[in-house]
Amino acid sequence: MKADEAGEMMDAEKSADKFKTRTAIMIAVLAMLLAITGLGGQNAAKEATNNNIFASNLYAFYQAKNIRQTSFALAADALELELANPALSPESKAAMQKKIDAYRKNVARYESEPETQEGKKELLVRAKAAEVIRDHALKQDPYFDYAEVLLQIAIVLASVAIVSGISWLVIGSAALGILGTLLMINGFLLIVSIPGLG
Repeated sequence: MKADEAGEMMDAEKSADKFKTRTAIMIAVLAMLLAITGLGGQNAAKEATNNNIFASNLYAFYQAKNIRQTSFALAADALELELANPALSPESKAAMQKKIDAYRKNVARYESEPETQEGKKELLVRAKAAEVIRDHALKQDPYFDYAEVLLQIAIVLASVAIVSGISWLVIGSAALGILGTLLMINGFLLIVSIPGLG
């Protein structure tokens, strides 16, 4: 082997080492982005599930309040009909009126209870707020899912490029990595609504 041939081989090895080093660094960056994307996706899924449960519980509480409110209203109406009976003594009428007033007070309390936020009006507002948070998280989730897939494929292509030495695989990996990163960012910020995803 001649000296100039050995020099060419050493230059080729240095070039291959630079290629492998850069590609390995790219894989590390892609893996970091994949981890961030996975965390964002898990958080979005948890937020959607938790707020769906919260909204369902609030609607169930609303229905229970509505049933109790209706029961008190019907009881007050029945007592008011009895109160019209002229045969009742004044003491009985006073007791019945007191009961009617208590029932009507409960009906009003079930309708709105701002101090505890547990009246029907407040429960509906809280349930709708939970639905808004749930819907936002549900819009985020698909972007994270697709970003994860693209970043995983990008990592695989870059790994194959290191083993095979095929440089165009790195270009494909970088393209998928950029697309995956953009989807991840959109998952967090929801800047653009892509049809079919959100």
